[in-house]
Amino acid sequence: MKLHQDPSQALNTVTGYGPGYVEVNKIRHEHSVIIAPEGEIQAWPVSRFDALESAHFDQLRALDPEVVIFGSGDRLRFAHPRLTTSLTSQRVGVDSMDTQAACRTYNILMSEGRRVVLALLIETEATE
Repeated sequence: MKLHQDPSQALNTVTGYGPGYVEVNKIRHEHSVIIAPEGEIQAWPVSRFDALESAHFDQLRALDPEVVIFGSGDRLRFAHPRLTTSLTSQRVGVDSMDTQAACRTYNILMSEGRRVVLALLIETEATE
């Protein structure tokens, strides 16, 4: 699916997604990524849902989000609460969604000026 970006915005916007990729500002990423409205798109060093660790979510705190959207892939899966404790204990909201819903929700919250971070899991066969 293609989403359209408002060209007047200089913010990181999800412009498309599909099986095995996400497109941010019309640049395709085929690995897990961390997306915030401003700054560089960061690689997120996890390639499988069952390989998620608390350290993967700990690194999101440095972006000072008010809410983290966890895109769990082609279907909705929830990270175990012990993995997100470093965020929730700091009163950061954590929502899990499938990739499509996560991308749409991120774009809406980002366009409203919210401090949102999208942690998008793109599962691959590569080892970590």
